[in-house]
Formats: sequence, structure tokens, C-alpha cells
Amino acid sequence: MPRAADTVRQQRICDNLRTRARLLSAVREHFTQEGYLEVETPVRIPAPLPEAHIDAVSAEGAYLQTSPESCMKRLLAAGYHRIFQICRCFRRGERGSRHLPEFTMLEWYAAGKAYGDLMVRCEALVCHIARRLERGDQINYGSQRIDLRRPWPRITIEEAFDRYADRPLARALSEDRFDEVVALQIEPKLGLDRPVFVCDYPSGHGALARPRTDRSDRVERFELYIAGLELCNGFSELTDPVEQRRRFEQELDRRRQRKGHVPPMPERFLSDLAGMPASAGNALGLDRLAMIFADAGSIDEVTAFVPEEL
Repeated sequence: MPRAADTVRQQRICDNLRTRARLLSAVREHFTQEGYLEVETPVRIPAPLPEAHIDAVSAEGAYLQTSPESCMKRLLAAGYHRIFQICRCFRRGERGSRHLPEFTMLEWYAAGKAYGDLMVRCEALVCHIARRLERGDQINYGSQRIDLRRPWPRITIEEAFDRYADRPLARALSEDRFDEVVALQIEPKLGLDRPVFVCDYPSGHGALARPRTDRSDRVERFELYIAGLELCNGFSELTDPVEQRRRFEQELDRRRQRKGHVPPMPERFLSDLAGMPASAGNALGLDRLAMIFADAGSIDEVTAFVPEEL
């Protein structure tokens, strides 16, 4: 039987769960209207795409997906050029007010598009949700009033360091403190009155993203922030299997240096990558987006069951 405290929490968040349900419906409506095909791919896969700081959960000789990226890109290579998916994803060791080890991801891909197109789609999606939830052009989150009117500002990650951090980007990279500075100094100051896109990340922080044509040390990657919350990670896709293998090997080497578990190389993904068209894809955390629209201070407040209740 559920503990009384669990039942009270679930009763308290009833309105938030209704908001979440309406949000999911609006997401599906938006992509269907835009001609995207909703797909389902396996949750249990033989090899996750290597990323040094994301730990997959083992599952009887395979792994629970950390995102549906590998299978969805294989569908792109097979000729499905506009696809989206809402699915459960799993990452070991992630738990906090903004993190769950099992969470809901929206991921979409479009052939012939680049990361700038994804930013426009993000704007359209969030504004569509706001209309369906009858929120208009402005929403409240905590004490903040956030203006959703488009277009939303875009800044490079280098500009973000110059504005908000105590050291420039180059120094943070040389000291291996990039992630720390972003999380503690930059993220809390982003998107407080308007959503903002942060783009053009260093090449070492975009293992699956295409390099910029004018700067080989930068990749065509962006993240969207609203009210200090990072909501998504999108990029123009790298489609060169030789370069992708090289980057994966670097990611696996980083895992070895951390003495972490080293999963196998995703060979079928690399094989299919050669047939993938120029495209762009985005992964958006729906739990966090639900937090914004439910004005919830914690991810637990938009989740029916958290791990501690199971």
C-alpha cells in the first residue's frame, strides 16, 4: 500500500499532472500539423552512443536508452525525413530537483535542416503549447514574468561566458571547468525574462554535432533556456562516419580515464550514418517544460511517481 505522505503528494500535484497531459497533447498536435511522423523505437539497445558524462543503465547484456537518438537517426538514413518521438529515457546517477533517473524526452529530426531551423521550431512549439494552455504571450514562473513573443534572443556560449562568468571561455576550457562554470555561474542567469538560445559550443562539447564551416573549433549546437532551466539540446547532425567514430573513441577514452564503464562501439549506427542526409535534431526534456508551464519548483511536482515512492 502507498505511504500516506506519497498519496498526499500525488493529490497535491493533480492540477500539475493535468497540465502535463494537456502539454503532451499539444506537442503531438504541433508536430502532426507540421507533417512529422510519430515513431516508436526500442528502449533497450545493444550500445548507447558514447558520451563521457552520461551513464547508461545496463539491462541484461544491453542498455536502456539515454535518448532515442541512435535509432531515430537510422530511420533518417532509411528515408524517414521528418520524425518525432515522445519516450522514456534512463540515465544512471541522475537525481535532484531538476533530474530523474527515468524521464520523458521529446526528440525530433528533419532532413535538409540545420540548427537555426531547430531554434525556430522550438519557438513555434513552445508558443503553440502556451496557446493550447491559454497562457498567451507571457507566462509566470515563480517570481519571474517571461515574455514568449518571438523571435527569442540568441547568444554564443563565448558571449555567455563574457557576460556571466568570472573567467573567459578559453580559460574555463584550459582548466577543465567548462561544465562547472556553466552550471553554477551561467545557467541561473539565462532566460529570466525571455527565453534565450545559447549556441556555437566548443567542438569538445558536441560529440555528435557538425562543425561550423567558418570555425572548426566550434560546432552547430544550441541549448534553450527558460527561467534558468536548460530545456533542450539541438544541433546540425554530423554525418561523416569516420569523424564520428574518431569522436566516439575520444568519448570512450574519457570514460576509461574516469574508470567508468565503457560500453561497446555502436557499429550499426556508424554503418547507417553514411546514408543519413544532412539534417538537424533536437532533444527536449518534457518534464522540465512541464515544470515551466505548471509553475513547479521541482521536477517531482510534475511526476506521478518518483523513485523514492516505488
